Amino acid sequence: MRSREAVINLPQSPSDITVFAPAKVNVILRILDRRSDGFHNLWSVMQTVALDDEVQIRLRADRQDIQLRCDATGLATDQSNLVYRAAAAVLARAQQAVGLDIELRKRIPMGAGLGGGSSDAAATILGLNGLLQLKWSPAQMAEVGQSLGSDVPFFLFAPAACVTGRGETVRPVVVEGARWVVLVNPGFGVNTKWAYQELAATRTSVRPLSHAQQELDRQSRMGWAQLMAAAENDFEAPVFAAHGTLREIKQSLQAHGAEIALLSGSGATVFGVFADEAGARRAYAQFVSEKFMNVFTIPTCSGPLVWRYERSR
Repeated sequence: MRSREAVINLPQSPSDITVFAPAKVNVILRILDRRSDGFHNLWSVMQTVALDDEVQIRLRADRQDIQLRCDATGLATDQSNLVYRAAAAVLARAQQAVGLDIELRKRIPMGAGLGGGSSDAAATILGLNGLLQLKWSPAQMAEVGQSLGSDVPFFLFAPAACVTGRGETVRPVVVEGARWVVLVNPGFGVNTKWAYQELAATRTSVRPLSHAQQELDRQSRMGWAQLMAAAENDFEAPVFAAHGTLREIKQSLQAHGAEIALLSGSGATVFGVFADEAGARRAYAQFVSEKFMNVFTIPTCSGPLVWRYERSR
């Protein structure tokens, strides 16, 4: 298993960096009141897991544009892409005029509730902070990230955090111990805007945080048992009502030994948390032959995003 600490092979003047962008799961996701700006306040505990995209960035002194390549068919590589937008935002804030070659290698399913695009954007910000020697703090990088997407700031404080507001307020926490996670993506996506609309249309009131969640809100360290006792996702009721397959996946994960199983984000990925690798792999075996499903067995992360500098070729 690859270490979650930075692997640094630093040349004299680095011009090439690869950042590993992990997926996330929402161990708790509460959708609270609607804000005056149209967004909802949320309260979530997020945890990164070791399913990584890779963002490779190379500085180019011979030009001043951004060129992005991606191995995922169907993903735009123009100015609409979060990686492109993140790179442009960093250069604008740093007042730097430099060319960039960026290669995005995707492993995290897209539109899956796993934060892949947001993690890629955070990895781009982190990588350019290193390459351009900007020396920005995580808070300064998060200021750039929050204009790109609600989940981007979280990844700059990974591996675990309590996230509030629309996602811009991130309080890092320590989750003691490690777990294995089985991610089951059904092969289709759930539109986040639709999920919010369905939630608003089907619930009669906004429940306050439970007592267990209020306790977690005051803590900087927590154990998995305490965290799992408070686990829930407000999107499950409306999303499962429309997509019964996702409820069946959750029930199957529970039946095969998951300590908890939940929808991540607004879906469509469902994840199960397991005490050890052996248990996770037994559950994984129940899904791996299912047509159209993408299934992964990975550990939770124990450190921040990983990167490595490369020697220029």
